[in-house]
Amino acid sequence: MFKRMQRSRQLRRAKPGNGSTLKDLNWWNLLTRTQFFLDPDPGVNRSARCAVDVRFLATELEGGKIAEGARHAPVEFYVDGVQQSIANPPVAFSVPGGAVEVATSTYGLSRMHFVPEEGGEPRALRPHRRSLEGLRARFGRRHPGASAVIGAVAIVILLVGLAMMIPQAAEHLTSLDPVAERVGTFTSPIQLPSWLNISLIVAGALAATERALTLRNHWLIDADTIWTSVT
Repeated sequence: MFKRMQRSRQLRRAKPGNGSTLKDLNWWNLLTRTQFFLDPDPGVNRSARCAVDVRFLATELEGGKIAEGARHAPVEFYVDGVQQSIANPPVAFSVPGGAVEVATSTYGLSRMHFVPEEGGEPRALRPHRRSLEGLRARFGRRHPGASAVIGAVAIVILLVGLAMMIPQAAEHLTSLDPVAERVGTFTSPIQLPSWLNISLIVAGALAATERALTLRNHWLIDADTIWTSVT
């Protein structure tokens, strides 16, 4: 029930596009833009190729329209190369056989999946071959062992960061007068030197980026990515 309500809300976030043509991804877009594709599937009467174009630095829509002075929406949805919808993430786009769900995080994408309307496992869309996600996927296919090791290391780094974050967050919270008056203060038993703190932040950012490039997101493993982005 909750997921259906969430999907319905996200579907309403999509606004009509202007019918413009999808522009291909270039090398200079590598850090600011990405594209994913959902191929035709006769099994669900989907004869067109769908594409999602995400621009990470685009200004959010204002009242469902592109902001004044801006050229692009944060998320643009195309069918056979023609723009159908624009939106702010998170958003869902209705397609034959289900919906495409798109969400972003500080480090890139947290979701780019086709979700079947009749149930079944969501599956990631196909990344553009020249996008960072496409290059990472190609590396994974060519070097599966190294790819698995990198993924495992990213998980360990994020879990270590989470373990470090919890006592420091508790110390900060109990330093606030209203909280301290009620529950007292807490001093974190973990006091790291500045260089190690900075190293953990950098490592956490790299690990979070690796997770985003592979469209992996877990409520616990990735919980500290917010902390690493603001600390």
